[in-house]
Amino acid sequence: MMRAKERVIHGALLLCALVSVATTAGIIWILAVESYRFFEEISVAAFLAGTRWAPLLEPKSFGVLPLVCGTLLVAGGALLVAVPIGLGSGIFLSEYAPPRVRSVGKPILEVLAGIPTVVYGYFALVFVTPHIIQPLVPRADIFNAASAAIVVGIMIIPTIASLCDDAFGAVPRSLREGAFALSATRLEVSTRVVLPAAMSGVVASVILAFARAIGETMAVTLAAGAMPRLTLDPFVSIQTMTSYIVQVSLGDTPHGTIEYQTIFAVGMLLFLITLTFNVIAQRVLHRFREAYE
Repeated sequence: MMRAKERVIHGALLLCALVSVATTAGIIWILAVESYRFFEEISVAAFLAGTRWAPLLEPKSFGVLPLVCGTLLVAGGALLVAVPIGLGSGIFLSEYAPPRVRSVGKPILEVLAGIPTVVYGYFALVFVTPHIIQPLVPRADIFNAASAAIVVGIMIIPTIASLCDDAFGAVPRSLREGAFALSATRLEVSTRVVLPAAMSGVVASVILAFARAIGETMAVTLAAGAMPRLTLDPFVSIQTMTSYIVQVSLGDTPHGTIEYQTIFAVGMLLFLITLTFNVIAQRVLHRFREAYE
């Protein structure tokens, strides 16, 4: 009887795993097929190296660099916001917070990850831009990369804080006790012993958060605008890869046209970038786990 139950449980779990794998494979297949049709008409070099993105306007141009630049500008700015706050929160939760404060503080911090991203987008429009960005930089557009970077940075704080906390918790207690025995203060132990020992975990958390920021959609669509520009100015309207996909998906672009296929070409590029960062993060985390086994 027990063996029969075990077989049923094993089969159910295997089915769940297969559904997940099949779903991922289906998504990749659709991206690959539609992207191939796109690249039959547009060369890969023109797509990756072009500096003008205007697939819906005449004269048409399919250089994706403005979208990539906008995406990296927002994601990089988000890291500038999230890394100091997330790292500081992780150190506090791991090294300073009493167990009671930690048990309450960490779930509250992670609530930020559960807020709908569209709320962050409207928060950027009605508060961040008019009350923070424009008073400091009057020339800033209503839709701008800086505002999007701030709200996306807030969104990824829980990712960095939680993973950093886990990384600090994996550092052997003997390292802390040895430092305290040498008369080190708690701050010195946290910053000169625990942080360097957990650096690979910290780096992995930052990489994962960066990948999360690259894939953000609604908050960036609402806050950054829809103007593809190859610029490093964070106070002008830009467009990211995800916001372009939203723009075309909600429009009247006919199915099967080259304009429609740009969605999948951009999506495939976004998938490859995100996959690369996730693979790097997993390898760093794997090395981190091996360090103290």
